[in-house]
Amino acid sequence: MKHNLDLAGRHVLITGGAGGIGAATARISVGLGARVSLVDVVDAGGLVAELRAAGGDAVAHVADVADRAAVERVAAAAGPVDAVVANAGICPHDDWTADDWEDAFHRVMDVNVLGTLNCARAFLPPMYQRKRGRFVVIGSLSGRAGRLMAHDQAAHYIASKAGVHALVKWLARRSAPHGILVNGIAPGPTRTAAFTNANPDLSAYPLGRMGDPEEIAWPIAFLLSERASYICGAMLDVNGGNYMP
Repeated sequence: MKHNLDLAGRHVLITGGAGGIGAATARISVGLGARVSLVDVVDAGGLVAELRAAGGDAVAHVADVADRAAVERVAAAAGPVDAVVANAGICPHDDWTADDWEDAFHRVMDVNVLGTLNCARAFLPPMYQRKRGRFVVIGSLSGRAGRLMAHDQAAHYIASKAGVHALVKWLARRSAPHGILVNGIAPGPTRTAAFTNANPDLSAYPLGRMGDPEEIAWPIAFLLSERASYICGAMLDVNGGNYMP
């Protein structure tokens, strides 16, 4: 039986696409036949060149998802999009008792929560008109468990990801009648820039290790595919057993 983990002919837009989970998702999506648009606050030109050299179709856009106008400009430039991976996020590891911590709190909320909504507002209505599409939001184990394994200071990040998880359900209910599936992924500690300086106690992890970006990207690709045609409003835990509800 032929599997349907195939994204041929689909246009997948990935925010936070320059590195980490976003870049891994781009590589896998292109490998499955998708055309990808990468959105990040830094230029993803190097990754685009890599993907094109491998025979893929990729473009890059520089934008801050917290800026609604910037996201709308990307939507206009990108054209019709079949799937969005709302992956852009930040996790500062600063002291929540510091006098200026509120500035960091607002920035985290602007990127992680408002950024997700900005993408939804820009890309979901055209999908509604076409009666097809996928919207995958990247949450976090921390939004499930109320803690960040390596950095318990990150109250802003934890609160933002809990909010993102709630938005998955809210967006899914609004989108399902239009034929659009909205789902989320809750990764555990993953070898990305956010954990560059982390020294977690791996003995506390059931699998004894952190995840690799590709191990998060493959479940994302699954949610983008026809194999996930009856999954709606779900938050898929991909955290190596670090959270078992």
